[in-house]
Amino acid sequence: MMTSFFDQFSSPLFFGLPLIAVAITLPWMLYPNPASRWLNNRLTTTQGWFISHFTNQLMLPLNVMGHKWALLLTSLMIFLITTNMLGLLPYTFTPTTQLSFNMGFAMPLWLATVIIGMRNQPTIALGHLLPEGTPILLIPMLIIIETISLFIRPLALGVRLTANLTAGHLLIQLIATAAFVLAPIMPTVAILTFMVLLLLTLLEVAVAMIQAYVFVLLLSLYLQEGV
Repeated sequence: MMTSFFDQFSSPLFFGLPLIAVAITLPWMLYPNPASRWLNNRLTTTQGWFISHFTNQLMLPLNVMGHKWALLLTSLMIFLITTNMLGLLPYTFTPTTQLSFNMGFAMPLWLATVIIGMRNQPTIALGHLLPEGTPILLIPMLIIIETISLFIRPLALGVRLTANLTAGHLLIQLIATAAFVLAPIMPTVAILTFMVLLLLTLLEVAVAMIQAYVFVLLLSLYLQEGV
């Protein structure tokens, strides 16, 4: 029995070794490898169609220079979706509920977009800090505000992904506990609570996919400003 509902977000240990490394490595082992034959099976074909369709949608607003990031962003998208989905299974751990894990993705990638913008288009990159036609008295204030908003982007990326997944898992845990407690006392209410739990689980599956897409989409928008 858990002493706290938040114990599910702590990294599990096995003989003193954290199992978060296994949770991070496992998704890469589940992907089917392309075969050497002309015709692939349904799983590989569906995977290839999804990757191709998503890459086309993601690279559509970017110019040719931004297309170099296609492999990185697509791999990140697939990894986040798989990790989020595996975290919904019983007796599993979701690494993306850890803020440090998400910031490890958000901070380097955001910094790379900023460096690319400063290298390729320094005038335009610095021009985002001060909108055109700003009154002279508001220039110092707007520069400070835009600078803060620039540096808060990676924090927003990590916190958004962490908060949405943590809230969904915690709500599922609360409703599941309520259904378990109400089962011997009020079976009818427990059945209704269980139905709500099923609907919430479907919603959490959608959230797991949407949040991974939003994470990568925002990175592509940040990249668009620099290329």
